[in-house]
Amino acid sequence: QVQLVESGGGLVQAGGSLRLSCVASGSIFSIFSIETMGWYRQAPGKERELVAGISRGGSTNYADSAKGRFTISRDNAKNTVHLQMNSLKPEDTALYYCNAGVTTTGGVFNRYWGQGTQVTVSS
Repeated sequence: QVQLVESGGGLVQAGGSLRLSCVASGSIFSIFSIETMGWYRQAPGKERELVAGISRGGSTNYADSAKGRFTISRDNAKNTVHLQMNSLKPEDTALYYCNAGVTTTGGVFNRYWGQGTQVTVSS
């Protein structure tokens, strides 16, 4: 079993910054390789959307709304992914979810989700 645990959400004023982190963990026999990791968000009444993704090799992609303001990074040795969010806007308010594609030691690939961390940006 693989778990993703997010942290770093909170309340911030418009123009401020937050850094989200996500750690993937499991039994020593669970994780063989973590492929693409990413951050999604879901605002009330809206569908979940991709914010940013990063491959194991470090290639990144961003939603247009995140380009120039957010930076995704990962530490493969620590099974972690971060999202640095600058120049936050009220429309960035949402529940942010970590997502990871994991190949287990048994050779099975699955995508996992964290429980979400709330980001609220006040105007």
